[in-house]
Amino acid sequence: MVRRTKPVRVVEAVRRAEVRLPPLRPFEGGEYGGELRPDGDYDGVEFKELDLSGQDGGGALFMDCAVTGCAVDGTRLVRARFVDSVLTGPRGVGTDLAEASLRDVEVVDARLGGVQLHGGVLERVVVRGGKIDYVNLRKARLRDVVFEGCVLVEPDFGQASLERVEFRDCVVRGADFTGVRMTDVDLRDAAELDIARGIERLAGAVISPSQLMELAPAFAAQVGVRVAGAGE
Repeated sequence: MVRRTKPVRVVEAVRRAEVRLPPLRPFEGGEYGGELRPDGDYDGVEFKELDLSGQDGGGALFMDCAVTGCAVDGTRLVRARFVDSVLTGPRGVGTDLAEASLRDVEVVDARLGGVQLHGGVLERVVVRGGKIDYVNLRKARLRDVVFEGCVLVEPDFGQASLERVEFRDCVVRGADFTGVRMTDVDLRDAAELDIARGIERLAGAVISPSQLMELAPAFAAQVGVRVAGAGE
């Protein structure tokens, strides 16, 4: 008699965000005055194809909101909170989200560069599609986060905490994992994985056999092993 055993899960599954937005009202004039306000309270608001560049929404709360096709060049959102919201097609350079909090949020087809998210908290967040260059996630806390079908160029995870984070069918180029802490991080399905710094901090992550072969020279260099053919 053959005894069948259940397969051992090598990494705990991510708890994905499930956002269901209520009917929304537009962000235009009225009580909002056409611009973001520091410490503003936005509940059930739709920001659609607006130029929010250079505006200050620091400390604001966005709950059950949709941000669609908006320009966010240099927009200040320091310590802002996004809850149960969907951000679709945001575009811009230098958006400041330092110490911001994102919980139960979907970010879709973003085109961003130089985003400041250092010290931020991301919980149950899905980043799907798009391209994000030079995102600063130093000392951030990521829990139940999925990067799916997107391109991340030189993301900085320095000293961040990653728990139940999945990279699925996405391109990761020049990642900095210096001082990072990982728990149940799944890198196996990344379409491309290039680690510039911090390869020694992959404890707590799972990679595929093919990724292991690709990263072997970096692992060897980390432990001081020189690789050379016979007679060299």
